[in-house]
This record gives sequence, C-alpha cells and structure tokens, in this order.
Amino acid sequence: MQTTTVSELFTMIDQAALYTKKERKSDYLTALCETAEGLVKDEIKAETIADKLKPLYERFYNQKMTAEDVRRSLQLALLKGMKASPQPNHELTPDTLVLLMGHMVAMLAGKKPFSILDPAVGAANLLTGIMNQSATDDIKAFGVDADPLLIRLAAANANLQQKAVQLFHQDGLKPILADPVDYVVCDLPTGVYPDQETAKNYTLNAVDPKQPLIHFLFVEQALRMLKDKGYFLALVPNHLFSDDQGHVFHDFLQKKATILALIQLPVSLFLRADQAKSILLMQKKTDIQDHAKQALLAEMPDFSNEVKMRKFMQQLDHWFLHRSV
Repeated sequence: MQTTTVSELFTMIDQAALYTKKERKSDYLTALCETAEGLVKDEIKAETIADKLKPLYERFYNQKMTAEDVRRSLQLALLKGMKASPQPNHELTPDTLVLLMGHMVAMLAGKKPFSILDPAVGAANLLTGIMNQSATDDIKAFGVDADPLLIRLAAANANLQQKAVQLFHQDGLKPILADPVDYVVCDLPTGVYPDQETAKNYTLNAVDPKQPLIHFLFVEQALRMLKDKGYFLALVPNHLFSDDQGHVFHDFLQKKATILALIQLPVSLFLRADQAKSILLMQKKTDIQDHAKQALLAEMPDFSNEVKMRKFMQQLDHWFLHRSV
C-alpha cells in the first residue's frame, strides 16, 4: 500500500517519541516535544538511544515535504498524546475546521501582507494551518499560551514548518506586548477564569455576576488586540449567546464589533453535543463605520454529505466575494 508523506513523517516522529518516552519515563506529549525540538536543532539529547533516533532523524530530513505535511504529521502525534493524557483546553482544533478557517482568512486577506495573533495558541496547529493556506508569505504572526509544554510544542511546530511566529509564554488575558493586528484567530477556551483580579480589567467580566467566564474575556481581549476594521475569527461554544443572560455581551458588541458571519458546525465533529461549537466572524468597529453588511448565518452540513458540502462552500465563497449570500 502506498503511504503518504504525512503518514511517513508521522511514523518517524511517533517512533522517535516512543523511544524517548520509554527512555525518559515521561508521558507521550513531553517526549514528542523533545523529539520535535531535536528535529529542529538536529540534536539528540538522549545519548543512550542515539543509535535508534539518528536513522529516524535522517529519514525525516530526506523526505520531500511541505510545511502543511509537517503540520499534519505533528497534528497526528499531538492528537495521540492528548488522547493519552487528556486535560481541559488541551483539545486540538479538528483539521477540517483549521482548513475552513484558513480558507476564510485567505478569502479576506487576498495577496496582501497581514499580521495575525492567536491568544490561546496551544501547539500552534490552528495558527500555522491558517498561515499555510495564505496567498502571501509576508505574515507577522504572534501566539500566546500559558502552558509551558504547549508553548514549547508551538515553537518546535512553527520552526519545523519554517514559519516565523513570535510566541509569548503567558496568560492570554494579561496585556500582550504586541502591536494591534489585522486578524485575531482562536479556538476559544471555555469555562470559568480563575484570576479574579485580571478579570476585573474586562467589561465582559460582568456577563456572569458570580464568576468570570473565560470565553467572553477572550472575545474582549481579541477586540483590544485588533486594528480598526480588523477581523476576529473564532471557534466559539454554541452556548456563547445563551450564556449572556443580562445582555452585557450583546450591548458590548453593539458598540465594539459587527458580526459578519455565524456558522453552526455539525455536532458529529465533537466528542459530545454540549461541546459543539460554531465559527464566529466579527469586524472591529471604528468611529466612522461602514453600512452594516449582510451577515452570513448558516448551518454547515455533515462533511460526509459531499453534495451539500460543495453547495455550502460555494455559498460561503460567494458571500466572501460579494459580502452577501
């Protein structure tokens, strides 16, 4: 059976990570991180298994690969590691959605240079996936994450793909030392935000009087980090708007942003129905705002239905080209 470049690369990365895991007595994700960093630097830290790792590294370097091949092979390894030791907000964005969101940014940006930020970057799978679909290589990219292992994985992931990404190891809701960007993209973390003091700096802290909700705070942070008329493209929980019992979020958006599109995704993409998400596209308002554009409200069909999926993609492209369906 013919193997693809992605499966070949994954096999090498996975084998090297398993050798490292056994040698270090660590979990798979930590071993994967050491493997990816070793591939970036062409360096083997675990000398006792150098004879096993060296042939794998050489096979990896000898592959004819694109950045997208590297991203997808690492994505498979990341999925394996995250299933082995699940943690809250450690889920990977499904690949079909990475491709769809990348397509949407590509439609908005065209061939123009742009800047982009992911304030909850994780292992940089979504961010680099979007960059790989762009029509330009002139991209200033930034990523933020508080998790020390994920930010190391993000750095190795970007470096292996030869993507220039400036990464910040910090809480994405603390002040980010980057200039405003053209695009903020994010697979929004959900749940309660534990840092009450930081939450007080956000208007949307008031959405739930009892506790700060992290998904709302990230929307506000995204809009802070955007240039005027910049775009926020995010995977948001389906309960985002129903959580806004007191219309605090609604009133905030009236002043700060225009909703351009809301696309409900098939529940089959997610492990449980209560984890289902939608794609939200917003544009930051300016003092002098254009006339409101026709918003795209759509329900994406199941990916297995090719006819409906093709029709949906035609509708989406038509809307981006004409800004009305």
